[in-house]
Amino acid sequence: MASISAAAKASSAAFVHRVLPSRRLSVASLFPQKLLYSDPLLAFPPLSQNELAAAAATQRQRRASASGRRARPGRIRAVATPSRAPRAPASTGSVKSAMTTTEKILARASEHASLEPGENVWVNVDVLMTHDVCGPGTIGIFKQEFGEDAKVWDREKVVIIPDHYIFTSDERANRNVDILRDFCTEQSIKYFYDIKDLSNFKANPDYKGVCHVALAQEGHCRPGEVLLGTDSHTCNAGAFGQFATGIGNTDAGFVMGTGKALLKVPPTIRFVLDGEMPPYLLAKDLILQIIGEISVSGATYKSMEFVGSTVESLNMEERMTLCNMVIEAGGKNGVVPADETTFKYLEGKTSVEYEPVYSDAQARFVSDYRFDVSKLEPVVAKPHSPDNRALARECKDVKIDRVYIGSCTGGKTEDFFAAAKLFFASGKKVKVPTFLVPATQKVWMDVYSIPVPGTGGKTCSQIFEEAGCDTPASPSCGACLGGPRDTYARMNEPMVCVSTTNRNFPGRMGHKEGQIYLASPYTAAASALTGYVTDPRDFLQ
Repeated sequence: MASISAAAKASSAAFVHRVLPSRRLSVASLFPQKLLYSDPLLAFPPLSQNELAAAAATQRQRRASASGRRARPGRIRAVATPSRAPRAPASTGSVKSAMTTTEKILARASEHASLEPGENVWVNVDVLMTHDVCGPGTIGIFKQEFGEDAKVWDREKVVIIPDHYIFTSDERANRNVDILRDFCTEQSIKYFYDIKDLSNFKANPDYKGVCHVALAQEGHCRPGEVLLGTDSHTCNAGAFGQFATGIGNTDAGFVMGTGKALLKVPPTIRFVLDGEMPPYLLAKDLILQIIGEISVSGATYKSMEFVGSTVESLNMEERMTLCNMVIEAGGKNGVVPADETTFKYLEGKTSVEYEPVYSDAQARFVSDYRFDVSKLEPVVAKPHSPDNRALARECKDVKIDRVYIGSCTGGKTEDFFAAAKLFFASGKKVKVPTFLVPATQKVWMDVYSIPVPGTGGKTCSQIFEEAGCDTPASPSCGACLGGPRDTYARMNEPMVCVSTTNRNFPGRMGHKEGQIYLASPYTAAASALTGYVTDPRDFLQ
């Protein structure tokens, strides 16, 4: 691991003093366990016992001088963070150390034997992701704090993915991608998924599309690891049994230079989903049901762990949908235990060894929520909040102007398969403009090349064309975040839209008076066929 310069160390120390002024921490005190050894990350030389004794004596003399007392010689009691006092044994005689999946991942990443919710620990980060919206800011912080010539802590662990404001003539948006490109060239970043020709995305073999889906497809998501990203929906990767969460540009700038992040261990809420999944439900219905149950603040700074027979039956893309929207409930991260479905998905995608972890049987959860999925119905989230839940059938009189199928939440291959399946079953044409935005270049190829099961060999693109939908657009975040005015499918006028995206706040997809109904691909497709919010059972039963 490459060491950083003396100037960079000094800058890092100054950075910490500014970020944590009340604690007055130095870089050395941030990593006390490393003081007796040579730290390749910060290039600290090893300290001899004589040096430590002299330093301790100096500190005693300063304290005594300040208080008017004479310094008394004494031995050093500790040169590292004192170990925690042992807890009293339980009544059974054994120490309670059972942990949840999230606690185990953070314990391993912070080199602790065990952790409890509420503890603040420095963790070693496995992957840092940023994109065109937050990347320039993160790079600016990194250079400001570590120096113009500083190098990232590991060029193979920083993943940079342009995806938000790509297919636009907006000069500032285009400049953001240029900043990413210059930085990645300067730093020799291995995983930079660049795009240069905006007129034809297929002419850019490195370009992927939506970062959260691309991270999974390119093998950057692995069980047991810590993945941080400058995007709130980074929690999507929790579907792989890892800790994944969004961070701000300042934190990301620090991670970029050190590979470490200060995190508070979140408590965990467990969601047990059992029962056979009805053929008219998708994971989007499940997560909207959960958010409607606990509210947009119900899991604030908590881990949301999904288990049960229903979860085990879901494919990886549906598990991603579950974890993707935990942030809409205020969650710190979401996690699904890794299993054979996970391992099979990762085959051929990564050569990095990984080690999954699982919650102990005696692990402590804040609360348990249990759902019999077989009894659930299709739901939507009405404007203007993801927890404004309603049954789709209760909104049948809501007239709509358009349908949008796309985003990290609802623009994956399985999402388009679901929409195509319903269109095919209906044999009808859409009554409102229906926009299709594949999340990544791979998803776009799947839409045009993979036959949809049960359709006689037809592909999604053929079914969409027959149904009168818009031609699938270039892969990106599209109108999910609104974007520049020329963004494809952006709502530039007050309209009512049924969307497979993740947020429906005022102005989210463009116009501040727009109304967004969040729904599954099934419900979105059914609504496109009628021009009203529609329960997909009208076409699937």
